Amino acid sequence: MFSNLNRRQCLLGAAALLLTGTSHALDAPKGKVILSITGNIKFKNAGDRADFDMDMLATLPQHSFTTSNPWYKESKKFTGPLLRDVLEVAGAQGSTLKAEALNNFKVEIPLADTRQFPVVLARLMDDKPMLIREKGPLFIIYPFDSNTELHSARYYSRSAWQLRTLDVQ
Repeated sequence: MFSNLNRRQCLLGAAALLLTGTSHALDAPKGKVILSITGNIKFKNAGDRADFDMDMLATLPQHSFTTSNPWYKESKKFTGPLLRDVLEVAGAQGSTLKAEALNNFKVEIPLADTRQFPVVLARLMDDKPMLIREKGPLFIIYPFDSNTELHSARYYSRSAWQLRTLDVQ
């Protein structure tokens, strides 16, 4: 887990890069694309979208928490970048995220959730990469045990597993 200083340095470095006018603020993925962000975004690396491979997500500051949830009998540890950090890298601006999973499940998530709660775009569960059959490779997960408000169908339904795309509205 990165310290606040490392996160701040990373974000300041990204901001400095943007201020220098660099046209390649978001590098193209070198590996298999696992997430595409479309819609109202500033930074694109594949036509009208921002594509990410697992290594790109792994280089962002990583956050972990262990939480109970309705999908597993026991609490699980989830690790990955904060969803708000991923959206910041793409320059997302809007009020709603339309998430779509590999199985075509779709859900709308208020962008405000990413500011109010430390929602993680989990790429690891119990320190291991998640296979598709284990709700991976990406899982939007809320820290349910950190706030009783999160123990509700509203937030459980926003936890999209097997995430494939985010459309910023």
